[in-house]
Formats: sequence, C-alpha cells, structure tokens
Amino acid sequence: MNIIEKIKTNKLIDDQTEIQKICLHKLQSSPLPNPKSELWRLSNKSKFSNFLDYSINEKDSKFDMPYPKNSHSTIRLIIGENFKIKLTEKNYSIEQLSEDELNKYIKEQISCFDQNENWSDLLNLSLSCAKNILGLKINGSKIPPIEIFSHASSNSLNAKTLVIFLEKNCEIKLLQVNLGKENSSLSQSTFFCLEENSSLNHGVVSYGENRSNLLNSLNVIQQKNSEYNLGSLHFKFNYARFEISIKQSVGNAKTNIKGMQITKSDEQISTYTKIDFNGPNGFLDQINKSLADDKSHAIFEGSIIVPKSAQKTDASQLSRNLLLSNLAQIDTKPQLEIIADDVKCKHGATISQLNEEELFYMRTRGITLAEASKLQLSSYFQEIISFIPVSKDRWDLLDTVLNQN
Repeated sequence: MNIIEKIKTNKLIDDQTEIQKICLHKLQSSPLPNPKSELWRLSNKSKFSNFLDYSINEKDSKFDMPYPKNSHSTIRLIIGENFKIKLTEKNYSIEQLSEDELNKYIKEQISCFDQNENWSDLLNLSLSCAKNILGLKINGSKIPPIEIFSHASSNSLNAKTLVIFLEKNCEIKLLQVNLGKENSSLSQSTFFCLEENSSLNHGVVSYGENRSNLLNSLNVIQQKNSEYNLGSLHFKFNYARFEISIKQSVGNAKTNIKGMQITKSDEQISTYTKIDFNGPNGFLDQINKSLADDKSHAIFEGSIIVPKSAQKTDASQLSRNLLLSNLAQIDTKPQLEIIADDVKCKHGATISQLNEEELFYMRTRGITLAEASKLQLSSYFQEIISFIPVSKDRWDLLDTVLNQN
C-alpha cells in the first residue's frame, strides 16, 4: 500500500497545506481504519489495498463526458479545472468560497472527525491539493440545474473535494458524476450545508472502467425546514465504497434517500449510511437496493440515531436486494438506535431473485428469457433512477444500466 507507507513516514506531500498537515497528523498514528469495526470488517482487504497502491496524481487528463452535448440551461463544472466562478443573475448567484471561508469550514469539520469513522474524509483531505477543492456559495431561486464532474486518470489516484453552502430559501437540482478510468482510484469527499428553508435535489452517479476503484463520502448538515433528496447509483467498479452521513442539526427537516449499487464479476460495492436526528419532528424515507451477479459482493449498512431530543421523529429505512447468481453475495444491515419515546420508526430488509412465475408468463407470450429478465430489471431499477435529477433526453440512465446487465 504505497500511500500508507508514505503517510507513516510523512512523505506523502511535499508542500503541505494547513489542512493536509492536520489530516496527516491524525492519520500518522493509525493510518488504516480498524478492520474489525462494523464499518470496515466486510471490506475486501485485497481490493482495498489495490485502491491505495496507485501514485497520487494532482493533474487531470481529458476524459469523455457521458453526454457531450451541453445544454445552455445547465451549469457544468469539473473539479480540478482552473476556473473562477461568479455567476450573478436576476434571481440567483453562484460564487466560489474564499480560501479563508473554505479553510475555516473544513477545519471545523476535521476537529470533530473520528479516525475510524471518518477515515475516508481524512485520507481525501490529506491528498486533495488546493486545485482539486471546489467550494461554492449558492443563493436565490430559479437556479439552472448544476452538473459537477470528478474523474480519475489511468494508473493513478486522484482526490477531489466539493463544499457547497446553500443559503436560506434556496432550491437547486444538482447532479454529481464520478468517473473512473481503467486501473485507477478516485477519492471524492462532498460537504453540503443546507440553511433554513433550502431544498436540494441531489443525484450521485458513479461508474468506472476495468479495474477502477472509488472511495466516495458525502456529509450533509440540514437546518430547520430544509429538505434534502438524494438519488444515487454506483456500478462498474472493481471496488467502491459510498459513505453517507446526514445530520438534521435542530430537527424539523426532511430527508429522502433512494440509492442502488450494481455488482458483477468479482466486484465489491458497498453503501454505509448514518442519519442523526438532533431535534424534534425530523423525517426520513430511505430505500437502498443492491443487485449482485456472478461472484460479486454488495453491502449495505444503515444506521438511524434518534436521541431523546428528537421526539416526533418519523423515519423509515428499507433494504431491498436482488441476487442473480448462487455465487454472488449480499450483506445488508439496517438498524435503529432510539432513545426518544414518541417516534415512528421502522426498518427492514429483503433478499430475493427474479420472479420465476413472471418470467415463465412472459416466455409463454413469445418473449425471450433475456428480454423478460430485462423487463423485470427495468422495473427494479426505475424506482431509483427516476429519483436522480438527470434529464432522459440527455442521458438515459435506465438504458445504460440495462445494457450493463
């Protein structure tokens, strides 16, 4: 593990920023996460080691957009490009955070980080150079859809960081796309702060090429009367890990999450979520789906934490999984930690296969087995994909994933 050895000897980065110094100091005494902890015990050690074996690349090569036709009504940004962003229109403004604002916020987050629980963010921030950190402040209404891309170059590890502040009464649609080239690793950390009465429809789509890896963390803080909607899709990675941490800081906030991971061959893709309710009248509706084929491994672990202060919480967490091979593996563990006594909370998990009766019925009507299977998968995928804020006429996600299976 090339990167870990350099962390131990403090030879990872030559000209370290203050943020990098703080993160490297936290990692030096214990540079790897605890493999016995619930957060890491199922992680494939060989694949995880492979993620860390690449050299750090602070420069980005060109990459192919999933849909090169750019709409004039869409704002497209690529983390790592040298640009200055300042869009001031009649109804809205989008500005880059100053270096002082960005450093202050990141240092506040780091001060609360646990080495094991926040290992992915500590690693990312120790690797992210200033060029690959994008901070935005968004204000106003009638804001065009925003697309933000991160990508890794072949035979290297790229680290990217995104920080976005949504001001009061702000409403946006934002699609994040993480792309991995062949034989590469991408580390992506994202931080959102939603002020009062703000709303974010957020999509995360991540896919790679042969032997690509991804470590993707998402941190969201919601203020009163804010609404956060997340639709996510991860596929085509040798090893990928998606960590979601959401805090409703004072209650009276809404969170909706619909996510899916698709694994084939010997891939391992996992999703870990932690939802903290720190005040009354919080709401959560979460569905996570996994589809595993061949000899692959899909993992979902979800945690809902409801302290005594979070009375009247209404939370639901469901894990629905589809196993397409006897050699594939799915691990799922939704869980609740409740101290408040006046709540409505539920969780559940199912693992099933394609419906044989439906397949037989369609085949008696002249539909081939491949076509019948694709019809069932289409229905299974659609619930998640329809929640991702991407226009079908620009990128047909359903068609993309169906052609992968």
